[in-house]
Amino acid sequence: MKKEPILLIMAAGMGSRYGGLKQMDPVGPDGETILDYSVFDARRAGFRRVVFLIKHAIEADFRRLVGDRIAPFMEVSYAFQETDSLLPAGFSVPEGRQKPYGTGHAVLCCRDLLDAPFAAINADDYYGPHAFAQAYEALTAMDGAEKPQFTMVAYHLKNTLTENGYVSRGVCEVDDQGFLVDIHERTHIISSCDGPLYTEDGETYRLLSPDAPVSMNMWGFSEALLPALESRFRTFLETDLPRNPLKAELYLPFVVNDLLKEEQVSVRVARSEDRWWGVTYQEDKPQVKSALRALSEQGLYPAPLWQ
Repeated sequence: MKKEPILLIMAAGMGSRYGGLKQMDPVGPDGETILDYSVFDARRAGFRRVVFLIKHAIEADFRRLVGDRIAPFMEVSYAFQETDSLLPAGFSVPEGRQKPYGTGHAVLCCRDLLDAPFAAINADDYYGPHAFAQAYEALTAMDGAEKPQFTMVAYHLKNTLTENGYVSRGVCEVDDQGFLVDIHERTHIISSCDGPLYTEDGETYRLLSPDAPVSMNMWGFSEALLPALESRFRTFLETDLPRNPLKAELYLPFVVNDLLKEEQVSVRVARSEDRWWGVTYQEDKPQVKSALRALSEQGLYPAPLWQ
């Protein structure tokens, strides 16, 4: 009998550009956080289990403000990501390092709780109901084939931009059969009257298609990802971390890209028509609050959300 898919929400990171613990910031009409909406949408898509990845320092507040509210509706578990989490013998935290080691390390920190196919998402992104429905359908269809097939829910670039600064997006190259070929990381994309523009040097800007599929870190994996993450985390500690001990990170999309190039996995890309909302900057918050209130008034969400 197949086990129910798991929703993994990565909420351990601090929002440096935003300026605080945006994971617990109220944005809904009745004080809901963005991740409240993610869990709500996931539950109505079929998910019944959620793992929150957090830091020990915020555990009490997180349980009180988020987890305890959701526990009557979902099976809730917690995992923790710290700078010393899962460090193998012979490795130590670099002096002055305060942030954990990225989204690849984040998923690995949850390995003991991931005993079924799982979706991995950010805590501070609003993904929309369509995206969760697609993710759940893909996860329930995973069959344990010798060559794992993962999934990624992609968004139209035009639906993921902010007017308040630049964003970083993984622009996806997808073949005619709907499978991921490559992810091109664009770390500085802005919205303009001519369409989305990106720069790599801060001076020369190039156009991107408004409908280019982009990754918002909504992935669907089988447990086959976990041993690959473990081996790549050790390689990261041996090679990447010494070159940039304070800021180097093991990014989940980079790991997936490597597995693709090595032909160890395939990744089917699902397309979402939903509008992404997020609080990359403090200036984004009023717009997000207005959008979520409008969705509630349209009947997409009850108010309060958890009744």
